[in-house]
Amino acid sequence: MKNLKTYVSLLIFSIAITATFSQEKEKNLDKSFAYNSVDPHYWDEPDYWPASLDAVFAAPKNHKILLENDQVRVLEVTLAPGETEEIHHHRWPSVLYIQEAGDFIDYDEKGKIILDTRQLKTPLTFPMTMWKGPEAPHSVENLSTTITIRLIRVEMKQ
Repeated sequence: MKNLKTYVSLLIFSIAITATFSQEKEKNLDKSFAYNSVDPHYWDEPDYWPASLDAVFAAPKNHKILLENDQVRVLEVTLAPGETEEIHHHRWPSVLYIQEAGDFIDYDEKGKIILDTRQLKTPLTFPMTMWKGPEAPHSVENLSTTITIRLIRVEMKQ
């Protein structure tokens, strides 16, 4: 257990350092990828999102808690080739360390496309680190037939 805590602590530290030093790199990132699934005209208050749609409860197959305390929740997120996860939300701002992914589509809870990575001007390169605000109810579809989407999500509770 001590080794797991050490590993997770080092992972969080590494993600924070990577996020800090990759900010310069993000300036060159296609701005069309800087998206947010919160529609400002619909349910833009995370406190009102149903607890039943929290990622860990609504899509447990895809969201595994690695560490949780009063300050953060660290999730391992996986999405198999061709899989579409259940509708869920992330109520806290997060740092995402995306280890691996192919093309994917992010849908809002009504099925409207928020992002289709096939439409980006330049393909995404992995691994990559990014910051995301709270994400309203949404669902991701992995379009790849060979690549599993793998990421670590550090949700900031405070």
